[in-house]
Amino acid sequence: MVHIDNDVKNRIGDTFQQDTKYERGLLPGGYPDFSSKPGTYKQYPSAPKVRLDPPKHKGEASLWDIIGHRRSVRDFKDELITKSELSQLLWAAQGITDHEFGFRTAPSAGALYPVETYLAVNFVEDIDPGIYHYSVEVHELDLLVSGDFRIRIAHAALDQGIAHHANVVFIWTAIFQRSKWKYKQRAYRYVYLDAGHIAQNVALAAVAMNLGSCQIGALYDDEVNDLLGVDGTEESVIYMTVIGRR
Repeated sequence: MVHIDNDVKNRIGDTFQQDTKYERGLLPGGYPDFSSKPGTYKQYPSAPKVRLDPPKHKGEASLWDIIGHRRSVRDFKDELITKSELSQLLWAAQGITDHEFGFRTAPSAGALYPVETYLAVNFVEDIDPGIYHYSVEVHELDLLVSGDFRIRIAHAALDQGIAHHANVVFIWTAIFQRSKWKYKQRAYRYVYLDAGHIAQNVALAAVAMNLGSCQIGALYDDEVNDLLGVDGTEESVIYMTVIGRR
């Protein structure tokens, strides 16, 4: 790990913003090399699979009511959420809506989809506690590690108790090269925007199902990366959301 002194850290955001600006007449030239394009889907072939219920594509709730009732919720009931509810939340996050082109529920710059969804499952009906990866292509979960990770995930979320008490914690990482392949250093801007689109979909889906959510940007990156088994460089955590019953 490279440690950066505080003076540099205090300037790094401003430097990033200025150095990744687009300026007329100075845009990067050329075309992406399609022979080096990274794959769209991350796979865990040897991981045990958890099949998810087919998602619903219609509902009676008004979109405008849902938007109006979205709030950050930090207190949850001591009740399970169902496997079908989790399935619906995952589909809202990144489910495929057009199988011919692979388009998803949330927009992504260049349709490159750099963001991966992981879960820390605490209390979900018919799903054992553990760390999971959402396999978007087939709408199922890959079990990475079984066990109770409430304490570790709460510590990694800057010791926020909501991650301990939530039914499930959504954890989003980015595989940066998927976007850098086309957008170079500008890609980092788009990756963070992509994660925001996804998290908002989950927040609104939670309201529609009378669940609560709270988004978490304050986290110890390396602790979360270690929990997921990602390297923190090529792939790193960028955002989290907790879900529970209101």
